Amino acid sequence: MLRPVLVPLALLLAVAVRAQVPTPDAFLGYALGERFTPHHRVVDYVEAVGAASPLVTVERYGETPEGRPLLVAVVAESAGVAESARQSAVAASRGDGEPTRAVVWLSYNVHGNEAVSTEAAMQTLYDLTQSPELLADVVVVLDPCLNPDGRDRYVSGYRQRRGAAPNPDPDAREHDEPWPGGRFNHYLFDLNRDWAWGTQPETRARLALYDRWLPAVHVDFHEQGVDSPYYFAPAAEPFHPRITPWQRELQTRIGRANAEVFDRNGWLYFTREVFDLFYPAYGDTWPTFNGAVGMTYEQGGSGRAGLAIRTAEGDTLTLADRIDHHVATGLETVRTVARDADEVRRQLAAWFDARPEGARAYVAQGDAGRLGALAELLDLQGIAYGWARGETVRGVRYGGGLERPTEPGRVEVAPGALVVSTDQPKGRLAAVLFEPEAALADSVTYDATAWALPYVYGVAGVAAESEVATGGPAPAEATLPTGRPYAYVADWRAPADARLLARLLREDVGVRVVPEPFEAGGRTFGRGALVVTRAGNGRLGDRFDEVVREAAQATGRTLTALASGFAAAGPDVGSNRVGFVRRPTVAVLADAPVSPTALGEVWHWFDAVVEYPATLLTADDVSAAALDGVDVLVMPDGSYSSWLTEHADELRSWVRAGGRLIAMERAVTELGRLDGFSTAPREAPDADSTDVARLRRYGDRDRRDASEGVPGAVYRVALDGSHPLAFGYPDWTYVLKRRVDPVAFLEDGWNVGVVRSGAPTAGFAGADARARLEDSLVFGVEDVGRGEVVTLVDSPLFRGFWADGQLLFANAVFGMEAM
Repeated sequence: MLRPVLVPLALLLAVAVRAQVPTPDAFLGYALGERFTPHHRVVDYVEAVGAASPLVTVERYGETPEGRPLLVAVVAESAGVAESARQSAVAASRGDGEPTRAVVWLSYNVHGNEAVSTEAAMQTLYDLTQSPELLADVVVVLDPCLNPDGRDRYVSGYRQRRGAAPNPDPDAREHDEPWPGGRFNHYLFDLNRDWAWGTQPETRARLALYDRWLPAVHVDFHEQGVDSPYYFAPAAEPFHPRITPWQRELQTRIGRANAEVFDRNGWLYFTREVFDLFYPAYGDTWPTFNGAVGMTYEQGGSGRAGLAIRTAEGDTLTLADRIDHHVATGLETVRTVARDADEVRRQLAAWFDARPEGARAYVAQGDAGRLGALAELLDLQGIAYGWARGETVRGVRYGGGLERPTEPGRVEVAPGALVVSTDQPKGRLAAVLFEPEAALADSVTYDATAWALPYVYGVAGVAAESEVATGGPAPAEATLPTGRPYAYVADWRAPADARLLARLLREDVGVRVVPEPFEAGGRTFGRGALVVTRAGNGRLGDRFDEVVREAAQATGRTLTALASGFAAAGPDVGSNRVGFVRRPTVAVLADAPVSPTALGEVWHWFDAVVEYPATLLTADDVSAAALDGVDVLVMPDGSYSSWLTEHADELRSWVRAGGRLIAMERAVTELGRLDGFSTAPREAPDADSTDVARLRRYGDRDRRDASEGVPGAVYRVALDGSHPLAFGYPDWTYVLKRRVDPVAFLEDGWNVGVVRSGAPTAGFAGADARARLEDSLVFGVEDVGRGEVVTLVDSPLFRGFWADGQLLFANAVFGMEAM
């Protein structure tokens, strides 16, 4: 009897609740598409929707470097349903049943100047609150802006450049973003290449939240060139071989559903081109390796488009158009997952139940400090690990100075080695990050093709065919001596050692560096060991021991106390062969013509990694006066040809007067074209000039480019470990090469790091690229007058995660010279 009454009442209640939710237009006071919305108003709107709708729960999960909040809106039938879905997904990852709902995660605006995404997110959020029927089988987690700092840089800049009305002329000033543009975050990192590494605070906060939900589908909303149609999955080749048939299948289903929507509306689109699924640090691949079906959606427009722009075809592309397209694909994705929710939930549980093929465990062994840094990344990624007891296993050895991975054989695993089993919820992600080399189905790819963690951290790796027993000794906790010793000694072997040195120098502590291995205090220390003596630090008075120990404690480093300066072997502490590390005044070139992300790598290392002061100098303002008092000048990667024409004389004079210039990547070759510097680019081999060689097929041009390039491959670098630039290293290291700009060996300088073989250790390099890279310089030092030029042909700070290079960069900055 009550049923006919209750159903209409429920419907009336649902209608009333929906009516209480403000539309974006009503809340903001303008129609979406009429202007760009600053981030604080986006936050206000999302939280207003959360307050008005029982379907929406808003959570702030972090903060950007500039203090802007990061937040998500969780849309579900109720908060209880959402929490049940979350808990059941986590349980499913451990082999306990299936998720109760299929969770769809929508991520917007990871690139700040792809600003349509956040506008579309607000409309999508509203539409979801008006469509509760979509939520019967799904929960939606909506992140309206992954990069608030970059977005606000773009939005405020565009608002300042445009007039009273938008000008669609593509040559208008409003379509020209000034350096560095809004794409990157505060530290000028590309957050869409940081998912696997977590170098940035936005990424670290997001990863922690993501692992609490483990969605079945993740969509990353982007923009591309103005004249490009809309792109949605299925993705292009190469697919990483660990992507499952189901993950391919569901993205194809979703792609077909999106195509039907675009067909009905007469909108142009494309699939299966450009955007592959190989490199693991993207917003489509990283979720894929964590069980989701990860996809990228790309709308034409990006930072140039503004509110309206005329395309090459003569049409005008408006912000409103771009919003409509992103809203349509977001909602259709949710609909498709809702329709197939039962299968989506089953397949996600099956994904976690299945153990990845290949190695049963991965081992990393080497310096304890480097293993500790690797363990920090595994903790961030939620990958379980243990410490080996010590045994012999069968497997493949790689890293550890090897030119190439070995054939399978017997391998000794030392007690205390780090062990990662693939039999865990994060087993596939672990395999992707550790395996010596992934099979590359297509050499025409979008990004780096190698990244195995033993190369990244400079340790030896083993891909073991069986499980490796754990329960062995973990790295010892840092220890601090007591009393009033003659001196303190610290190792110089791991990235964290550079943080200790930076802290000591900031505290005005005098630090010595030992240029040779020596034995003292019952221990043997390698080249570059840091010695802090009481003598020479009298300015610290009674605070000497406290300051030194606090620095070690803050950076997690162990100090060895010496009761005497007498060494059992090697130079004594007071030897003239023991040098000093003088506190340098550092400047870094910034703004055009510097590459924004290259500056970001250097700036972030100084500001957030070692916390050492470095002044960012606007490149156009560089002068003799600006360089006065600067000891070290860093030139990150950039296009310096025109800039050097104007500033060559003052730069050369500054170096000759005693400055240390650190030239990185393209700065090396462009600097080498100037008189007085000898880092000359090596000429390419003579091209085949025969008539037959000229008969090239136009359709093969991408393949030809691939043959000449290195999209990102690991190379072994042979090091001269006796040189101060290589202190703390064995006779090898690894770099990630991204371009083919070979530099000839220095005739009058020191060739500290060189590539002998043109073939990469891991990853893809074209045949022509291999020939050119053979016997080329990577790291060098050249005396120029009373100063020197440090040459870094490949960045040792690649994307902020290449840990093995950080100590070498510290050597370059702090000048670890012997007397």
